[in-house]
Amino acid sequence: MSINPILLVGGSGTVGQWTARLLRQAHPDVPLLIGGRDLAKAEAVAKEVGGAEGVVIDLRASDLGLGERAVSAVAVLFMDERTASLRFAQSRGVPHISISPGIIEMGPEVAAYIHSPTVAPVVLGTEWLVGATTIPTLEFAKTFSRVDEIAVGALLDEEDAWGPAADADLERQTKTLPAALARQDGAYVWRVGDDAKTEFRAADGTTMAASAFSVYDVVGLATATGAPNVRFSLALGMSSTRRRGEPMSTEIIIELSGVDYAGKALRTRHAVVHPEGQMPLTGLGVAMVLERLTGLDGKTPSPAGLYFPYQLLDPAAYFARLKQIGGVILPLDAA
Repeated sequence: MSINPILLVGGSGTVGQWTARLLRQAHPDVPLLIGGRDLAKAEAVAKEVGGAEGVVIDLRASDLGLGERAVSAVAVLFMDERTASLRFAQSRGVPHISISPGIIEMGPEVAAYIHSPTVAPVVLGTEWLVGATTIPTLEFAKTFSRVDEIAVGALLDEEDAWGPAADADLERQTKTLPAALARQDGAYVWRVGDDAKTEFRAADGTTMAASAFSVYDVVGLATATGAPNVRFSLALGMSSTRRRGEPMSTEIIIELSGVDYAGKALRTRHAVVHPEGQMPLTGLGVAMVLERLTGLDGKTPSPAGLYFPYQLLDPAAYFARLKQIGGVILPLDAA
């Protein structure tokens, strides 16, 4: 399949490099533009990936400094306060995904979509690790006739390596934004102060001190399942693998409770784990969304619309790729 280059804005960063490598592994001939502020760094990443070109991105320019160059999709992998990348994508009529804006920062992207709803797909990609939470959760929910509660706990190991863009996102969303959204008894509430302090059990059973955190997973999972209670907690500390003397990992604990199809109470608990940390999972989600948007997955490209990642990705395909890159899903004791 011959398409125009996929533009990765922030492609020389950690997530960008993972996204580019995973796209290249799955699609050896797809051209990529590795966009960044530092041309030398972008060119170095492009050379390493192969079949790619490093370019300088100017967010103050309507064409991002690319002139008339055609692209097939745009992924922006850091916080673009100007929404310049989205406006550029809409001007070219191509899909766009961003993975950095927090839930209370979604207004500019939603407004841009509302004003041009038929132009191209716009993906609100700030789910935790771009589908690594929502897709498994929705699969687990299929064993329930009614989901009463969803509790997600994300554990970032202190030794996990993430780039300056991800660090800025975490800083902004945990310290600059004082409240975290949750669903409680069917109502959306903002958790602040002591109410935002929480905890969850890691994969090895260790209780982790955590804080409520706002990601699109909360509203997406609440809407998709109808669960009246949905919360997301984030902890920074030692991962379960490192506690048992192994290298660090990232883990997502997913707990669901409700009623099964026989009318009996049901509770499940699983962990999504990757031994190389959060970035491979984030890169995988971005890569697979781009594949779906452009039709690289062999299906008709996604029509114009406003999407969350989990609405675009096929669960079976996602789980196969997750396994391929070393991710695992572990059933845990729900007691």
